[in-house]
Amino acid sequence: MPQDSLTECLECGLLQRIPPLPAAGTAQCARCGSVLHRNRPNSLNRTLALTIAGVVLFIVANTFPFLSFEMQGRGTQTTLMTGVIDLYQAGDWPIAAVVLFTSILAPGLQLALLVTVLIPLSVNRMPPWLPPLFRWVRTLTPWGMMDVFMLGILVSVVKLSEMATIVPGTSLFAFAVLILVLAAAQAALDPDLVWSRVPVLPRVTRPLDPGEPHLACDVCELVVRRSAALRDGDRLRCPRCTDVLHGRKPRSLQRTWALLIAAVVCYVPANLLPIMTVTSLGRTQSDTILSGVVFLLTHGMWPLAIVVFVASVFVPFLKLLILVFLLLSVQVRSVWRPRDRTRLYRITEAIGRWSMVDVYVVTILVALVRLGNLASVQAEAGAVFFCAVVVLTMLAAMSFDPRLIWDAMEQRYVGERGRPAGVTAAGSGG
Repeated sequence: MPQDSLTECLECGLLQRIPPLPAAGTAQCARCGSVLHRNRPNSLNRTLALTIAGVVLFIVANTFPFLSFEMQGRGTQTTLMTGVIDLYQAGDWPIAAVVLFTSILAPGLQLALLVTVLIPLSVNRMPPWLPPLFRWVRTLTPWGMMDVFMLGILVSVVKLSEMATIVPGTSLFAFAVLILVLAAAQAALDPDLVWSRVPVLPRVTRPLDPGEPHLACDVCELVVRRSAALRDGDRLRCPRCTDVLHGRKPRSLQRTWALLIAAVVCYVPANLLPIMTVTSLGRTQSDTILSGVVFLLTHGMWPLAIVVFVASVFVPFLKLLILVFLLLSVQVRSVWRPRDRTRLYRITEAIGRWSMVDVYVVTILVALVRLGNLASVQAEAGAVFFCAVVVLTMLAAMSFDPRLIWDAMEQRYVGERGRPAGVTAAGSGG
């Protein structure tokens, strides 16, 4: 933890102090219950060791054969990049770009950034380029979806089990272990410990006076007085990580509504249009998301069918409903159960990425099944729309500022205390 334990909850805006925590201890917000900090013992050394192991596994996973498909004496062999290349060559470049970024580039960049940041820290060095690089680790984390990709592999193998023989390659085993190693590295990493190593001027760390205007950095969570923020033209920047400072996310409601409406528009064709066309022994069949669920049910794979239905049909619809509810509640300045509404926001952030499973299934099947009229799979328009729904809803959740949920309650409280209703209380983040 930094020496100055003053922090502002980024979900409700409450300014509070965190006492020294025991090993593996957790500090939660007194108002909304969000986790403010976890004390992770030996964080830097554990994270560095796991990250180096992850880099080795990442190289193996992207070098050796991934899966092989064998049918009637003919077969194909794939790597992680095969599906991306095939989608791009078939003209489905939007899906190819999203799959490339979420399954290969984002995890790879995250590993590279962690190694670059943690090695200097392990020898007590603080290069000037370290804070801007470490900012990107947090940005990339939600977009790395190797665990969802692995679920897509499981669904794909089930779909092809009656058609042909699937042989796992060295890359698949390395990929599976990499998922566990990267998850362990993320759990071991203590971002507050990294940011506490970044030197800041004494005037920045001076304690706040009661009611003094301040801002909280969304990246390194430094609470800084407005007068101590770095000026970059009309913008204020964090003195520690140089990220742009805002009291609230700029134009949060407008941006979230725009992304949400675009997602709703794409949701209808994503569920009505076929996402892929399968050719097997001269017969052609087009599948929608729901028909894929029915296929799993009719073949006795009901647990997997439930998982796919929840991830691909129920989760996107639920996420759209929750975001609409949160936006409307903020716009009508509702003070109804803000803690529960904040929990709903956390749900939208946690579950949205799992909807990518059907996009990955299409990618894997396109890569594996390439035997011409004997057997082939082609991505269809529904996959493009569905991929757009997943990305747009994730961006909408990121654009929404949950602190807006608490603003109406705080302003009503201030008004009842006899102060002007438009004045923000000291704990709201300015």
